[in-house]
Amino acid sequence: MLPSLERKLEAIQKLLDDLKKELSKGTPAVVEGQKDIETLKQLEVIGDIISTKTSGKTTLDVLSEVGNLERSEVILLLDFDEHGRKLTNLLARGLEGMRVKPNLVFWRSLKSLVGRDVKDIEGLSSYIQTLKRRIGKDILNLEQ
Repeated sequence: MLPSLERKLEAIQKLLDDLKKELSKGTPAVVEGQKDIETLKQLEVIGDIISTKTSGKTTLDVLSEVGNLERSEVILLLDFDEHGRKLTNLLARGLEGMRVKPNLVFWRSLKSLVGRDVKDIEGLSSYIQTLKRRIGKDILNLEQ
């Protein structure tokens, strides 16, 4: 059990490192809510992050905000639940219509790694802490 948890944690951390690099290049990211932004900050993922739920924004408002950034690519990092999937698809189609590439690599990769255990970006930080605790306990059990 230990190696698979360690591999999962390493994969998540590598993905977050890659996300940090992409945001540091100026690529914006779209998340659902303010708590998602706060979680990414806790994970030291900092950059131009746009929330879809701020001040009653509509999907058109978010697309307009992204369009005003004049970027060729936007990272979509919405929740993994049904609403998040629908919103991701809607935003992706809207971005494509604006000739902006929707980057779904991080969303798909995270979803495949944590999708059964975490339903939203907001839950990532606590999930990572849980993995670290479980790995620590497993190491103690193996030593006994």
